[in-house]
This record gives sequence, C-alpha cells and structure tokens, in this order.
Amino acid sequence: MRAHWTETAQQHLEAIYNYIAQNSPVYAKRMIDRLTRRSMQIGTHPFSGRTVPEYESEHIREIIEGPYRIIYRIKPDQIDVLAVIHGAMDILGKKGESQV
Repeated sequence: MRAHWTETAQQHLEAIYNYIAQNSPVYAKRMIDRLTRRSMQIGTHPFSGRTVPEYESEHIREIIEGPYRIIYRIKPDQIDVLAVIHGAMDILGKKGESQV
C-alpha cells in the first residue's frame, strides 16, 4: 500500500523546507528527503508507528524522524499522511481542538 500525502501534509513539508533553508538549503533538502522516505515504511508496515497519544484511535499513528512527527491515518484502501509537525508543537491547541 502506498502512503498518500494530503495537501496539509505537503504544506507542512514546504514550510519545514523553507524554515530550514534560511540557514542551509542543503540540510533542508536532506531533511525533506528523510521525511518523505519514511512514507515507504508507513506503506509497507502501517502499524509500525505508535498510536498518537492525543487521539484514541488505533488507526491514527505516527512515526518520528528527527524532531518531527509524521502523523498518518490507516484506511482500508490507503494510508493518508495527515501532518508533519515538530515534536514540541501542541497538536490539540489550547482549547483541545485538533490542529491536524
């Protein structure tokens, strides 16, 4: 099964690249390559990621790459990468509403 990158997740990758590239375009490209390569693991072994602590669902999982959390949803026919966020980010926000 292949991982499908949602538009939101793609925007997150672009923002990560732009932020890192301010100091090092080379390192920014490496980080984006590392993050996107991890989607191959998700496609091959969807349950290899841990469940996301902020959600109570076996089908919403995450894998960690460097300081980033790659959050994805397992569906019967595909895997959707929902978000790529920095580990220090509060994904539920201040009011408990999902930012993903």
